[in-house]
Amino acid sequence: MMESNATSSHEQPVFAAELFPHRSLGRRGFKVLLILSGAVCFLYGMFFIATGAWPIGFFFGLDFALLYGAFWLNYRAGRVREQVTVSRTDVSVRKFAPSGRMVEHHFNPFWARFLVRRHQEIGILSMHIFGEGRRTDIGSFLNPDDRESFAKAFRGALATVKQRI
Repeated sequence: MMESNATSSHEQPVFAAELFPHRSLGRRGFKVLLILSGAVCFLYGMFFIATGAWPIGFFFGLDFALLYGAFWLNYRAGRVREQVTVSRTDVSVRKFAPSGRMVEHHFNPFWARFLVRRHQEIGILSMHIFGEGRRTDIGSFLNPDDRESFAKAFRGALATVKQRI
């Protein structure tokens, strides 16, 4: 499914970035974690069932199911990504949801403004592109260091495009 608010330009981009969330636990680590926690939950669950405290044994199974569900939701949310491109005639932001749905936003680079909200201690809180009565946030899932580097690079690319004639 695709939503778009403007037509796309086929000009060579000056800046292109693909943003995606950082995953600290890879697929292999996830499997190891599940195997170890599953083994512990199974052993203790069987111990409590064998000693007659069967409700506690079933709670170990429930704990494992909740752990698996939490990681499944986390990995699903990790599939979100954004593609940001800047050319002389277009600023394009493509947002891909975990479900596969894509929303595309286009801005005229001469009208586009890049707004960065900062906190003294935390750093960048949010980044927005707005212009011509439209607004979209970008990089909301990035960590603070990645937000800083993206904001610096994107601001530079937007300034470069606006200065060229």
